[in-house]
Amino acid sequence: MLPLVMAAFPAMVPATALSTSKFASFWGTLSAATTLSIKVKPSWKELGVLSLIALIAAGFGAAAAAAMSEAIMRPLIIALLLVVGVYVAFKKDFGAGDSPGVHSGWREIAALAATAAIAFYDGIFGPGTGMFLIIAFTAIFSQNFIRSAAMAKVVNCATNLGGLLVFIAGGYMAWKVGVVLALGNAVGSMLGARTVLGGGTKLVRYALLTLVVVLCVYLSWQQWG
Repeated sequence: MLPLVMAAFPAMVPATALSTSKFASFWGTLSAATTLSIKVKPSWKELGVLSLIALIAAGFGAAAAAAMSEAIMRPLIIALLLVVGVYVAFKKDFGAGDSPGVHSGWREIAALAATAAIAFYDGIFGPGTGMFLIIAFTAIFSQNFIRSAAMAKVVNCATNLGGLLVFIAGGYMAWKVGVVLALGNAVGSMLGARTVLGGGTKLVRYALLTLVVVLCVYLSWQQWG
């Protein structure tokens, strides 16, 4: 979404482009979260805590966005994406099966820490946030991709909202562009969520690997192209 906005409106201030893309992403993510949650039925008490942490951390991330150098951030994200991609590619049973996962003890603390870190990153930069959340929840709770995707979508709504509120307060928003993109994103996300539910874990795994490659290429081109 962010590359699309920046490419279509090259004169737009980067903070405004980020805010506008987050506005559209929020409604698309909310649409997908609703569709997946009806099917998966996650623990709303647990997601409420994770979402609150995500909203606060993303707000701090957005506030720090102006001070963070993308020249430092982007290479780190590329390296992280590559590590995630290699791990998912070679660990074929990762995220497979029908396990509801283990949600207790150190796992909940680890999930809170991972959520805070990823949400802070989303506030600063953003690309790949949903994928990072899915990977984190799958690894921490030892559960399947579909359940992790439902959790990730709900938490991702909070990360988008946290950053969005900070940007709007600063006057960074192209409302007309944002509303149009939000409508398209909501419809597309609903269709995407239904596709994921129909294709199962195998489809999500391939989609994650594809996203890793696309993001690595795009971010590398931005950095060194």
